[in-house]
Amino acid sequence: MAVASVVIPTGQWLTPDDGTRWWFDSGSAALDFAYTGPIVADPSDDSGAGAELLPALDDLLQWLGERFGSVQGTPRPGDLDDAIGLRDSIARLAVAAAAGEELPASDIDIVNLFAATPDVPPALPGGSRQAGHASVRVPQALSTLAREAVRLFGPEAGGRIHACSADDCSIIYLDTSRAGSRRWCSMQRCGNRAKVRKHRAKAAAQAE
Repeated sequence: MAVASVVIPTGQWLTPDDGTRWWFDSGSAALDFAYTGPIVADPSDDSGAGAELLPALDDLLQWLGERFGSVQGTPRPGDLDDAIGLRDSIARLAVAAAAGEELPASDIDIVNLFAATPDVPPALPGGSRQAGHASVRVPQALSTLAREAVRLFGPEAGGRIHACSADDCSIIYLDTSRAGSRRWCSMQRCGNRAKVRKHRAKAAAQAE
């Protein structure tokens, strides 16, 4: 039986141009990571997704720290470049998967390369001793995200990577609902907008 990997919390705040923040849970930590950069495929998308959230190493450390508890140790000069390279590969794989296209081999290679390095090991709480490093380092965190991407784009996902059904939104998510019936990046955002539009169209038709 395979040992379960580290469970990473999912979801993050996105800020559209109008400044109204909203919570987007992609269903996958790897997809959340992809949405720290320019993944948006549709230039008319007004969701706030696609903004660069990791312009500096400190931003990367903060993002990883919020998901792995803490990221410590002296960062290496190439940590930010490594993170951006992995992130952009995950983003391109997500766009291809949502479109039903063949996954780019070069990006698969990058994800596999990171996934092959030591990740954040799972640990059973309650013990009196700390095995190995007491804190997570950037390469370990990136490896863990890469392994999450391997699961995301492998057969385990079962074709549940979709783009939001809204005409003005191109956000990609992993449908983790039991019935596999999720249609929107967020029910509170695009799902709500769709309900309002449907109601207005119905009211206008009845008024004719």
